Amino acid sequence: MTQTSPDEKPLAARVRTALESVAEPARAPAMQAYMKSAMPYLGVATTPRRQALKVVFAGLDWPDRASWQADVLAIWRNAEFREERYAALELTGVKAARRFQTIDALPLYEEMIVTGAWWDFVDEIAGNRLWGLLQNDRTATTRTMLAWSTDADMWKRRSSILCQLHAKTATDLDLLYACIEPSLVSREFFLRKAIGWALRQYAWTDPDEVARYVAANERRLSGLSKREALKNAGKRRGK
Repeated sequence: MTQTSPDEKPLAARVRTALESVAEPARAPAMQAYMKSAMPYLGVATTPRRQALKVVFAGLDWPDRASWQADVLAIWRNAEFREERYAALELTGVKAARRFQTIDALPLYEEMIVTGAWWDFVDEIAGNRLWGLLQNDRTATTRTMLAWSTDADMWKRRSSILCQLHAKTATDLDLLYACIEPSLVSREFFLRKAIGWALRQYAWTDPDEVARYVAANERRLSGLSKREALKNAGKRRGK
């Protein structure tokens, strides 16, 4: 973990204090209802949350990956409010943690995906952290994403589909289509939405390819997936 002086609170405690200092408790019930969250909210909006955490996380460094992971999990596992879990997610993306974004970090992200089990957590990890792992450890991460695409856990499936959201021209189409394939017959909303979203994002890069894929799989793609997939394809082709 990060080194603290005898008079300094642990990082998780400092995060809680910082969040409480900018909380608006009156906002909390509506935030919890919108996210359909069993975990309560403090009532901290995104911008003040990020500003407060920026101060807490400034200057942090870790001697190794295990120390960084311990801090992340201390916040994640002991969270009493959803904003604390958002803080754990932000801690995974700080500059000092960039060197830890290798396949060795995958068990950490897997735990957060499985125990978080909702789109606000999962999509941040899949779209940003798993993409980082894929860039840094292509072979091992690809193998894992292919395994996750058939996993019984829906959120791991969704993560495999969304792990290249920001890839643009670096998108591995074989991997994207392979991760989509096992979920084409699923009736799960979050999988159908993920398929459409992933294709829609790639349509900004190659709308003709997305249109081709949708046409080739028209009978297997859900209506939701097709509508989402073709939203950007038409715009890029000037339609």
